[in-house]
Amino acid sequence: MERDYQFYRSIADHIDAVTGGFRPEIGLILGTGLGGFADMIGPCEGFERCEIPYAEIPGFLTSTAPGHQGKLIFGQACGRKVVCMSGRFHYYEGYSYEELAMPVRVLALLGIKKLVVTNAAGAVNESYRPGEVMVIRDHIKLFGGSPMRGPNVPELGDRFFDMANVYSRELRDVALECAKESRLTVHEGVYFFFPGPQYETPAEIRAARMLGGDAVGMSTVTEVITASHCRIPVLGMSFISNMASGVTKHELTSDEVVEAGEKAAPLLEEYFCEILRRLP
Repeated sequence: MERDYQFYRSIADHIDAVTGGFRPEIGLILGTGLGGFADMIGPCEGFERCEIPYAEIPGFLTSTAPGHQGKLIFGQACGRKVVCMSGRFHYYEGYSYEELAMPVRVLALLGIKKLVVTNAAGAVNESYRPGEVMVIRDHIKLFGGSPMRGPNVPELGDRFFDMANVYSRELRDVALECAKESRLTVHEGVYFFFPGPQYETPAEIRAARMLGGDAVGMSTVTEVITASHCRIPVLGMSFISNMASGVTKHELTSDEVVEAGEKAAPLLEEYFCEILRRLP
């Protein structure tokens, strides 16, 4: 199936028909630790909160990762009109990098002006601790292809595009300012992408540290590249759920990641909501 402009437009048109043309200003892609934030989305200005399971959207992807609900949620959160992806998609689920461009392209056609992306990540920086947050300043992706591989969709963006300020300085400043009033410890650093699903080896983590990575994870980067192509400013944040492989001696498990997220959820949601309120 050719993924041209009409392909993405048809998906967005189907969603528009369900929501009655609701126009969100901010797109949210929530990772571990902030999945419960979706419950805070409510009605606004005569619009009732609307949930659309991915499985009910023709042509859309389906989420298989543990803890990812798999639905779009429309409404108001913290005073802003939002569309929330409660559940995201990963390369390790079997999707190609090109397929992973779909969600953000659809959000762009639904009218979002900013994208906020969160994830759970392992700390490479040895000064970080589980339960802290890293505002993403930049990322490193040395693996695999690009979500922009293949024919360009000129209606959405240029063939070649800049990545120098993909994580908006303006939006990062808002997040860092909000951190001053939060009970969380918040850093600013570089996210290093690994494709997964296996966790990284201690040698890979040492290499990531030498190359300037502060945290590692298996998501976010394809979404951010796509948003940059669509000229949508991005705020990215990593919840530090664990120390990366080799930093400590105990074995990493997915249960550890989920448990850390659940424990920190109230503070994360409070911090996240304040950021949304203050975004320009």
